[in-house]
Amino acid sequence: MNNSPLIAAIQDRLREANYFDLPTPLRAAGVDFYFTGAMLGRGGRALDLVLLIDTTTGDFGDRDSTRVQQRIEALSRALDVTSSRLVVTAILAGAALAEGIGALSETCRVLQVEGATLDNHGKPVSDAAQQHLDDSIRVLLPLTLPSFISENQDGGDPAMDQLTRALPSGINKTLVEAVIAASSTGEQAVTEAASQLINHSLRPEHKGDRS
Repeated sequence: MNNSPLIAAIQDRLREANYFDLPTPLRAAGVDFYFTGAMLGRGGRALDLVLLIDTTTGDFGDRDSTRVQQRIEALSRALDVTSSRLVVTAILAGAALAEGIGALSETCRVLQVEGATLDNHGKPVSDAAQQHLDDSIRVLLPLTLPSFISENQDGGDPAMDQLTRALPSGINKTLVEAVIAASSTGEQAVTEAASQLINHSLRPEHKGDRS
């Protein structure tokens, strides 16, 4: 099967973000599920299962929103049977489905990537094209902060310094720094970092016995 250049570009970007390819068809609860591609995250995103659906070539009936929805719902039920904790994200790459994706979003997280400007090697032709592709799948990518703010804003210090100065004076900056540092490895890492600091602050201090 020949994936479209758009599918390949999305896969390349997710690999850079530490996702890896799963063999297809996916097998769950003894049933095979056919998708153009499937990827799984690592580390803090180890529960992110990404399904790639090529709505342009239409493999596996992927131009039909009803068939796409039925297949993903069946996979979700199979994952439930196996007590899987995976969180499913469907990336619809290419032409928008004629009947929309509203119902599908009730089953899983849905991202639409209608196109990207690619060169002859299947890579985004410019930084702007790369940014456009990243924005389409931003929820799956690590949080990154730009080194400098744009020229039409005041100041030219690194973004982290500007963010720190902009925070209210009473905010717990230790918590903010820990959360931002953890954000590069995913949502779960952020939750764990915040929980650890909050739990630590709630522990009663051990004091010597008073006479």
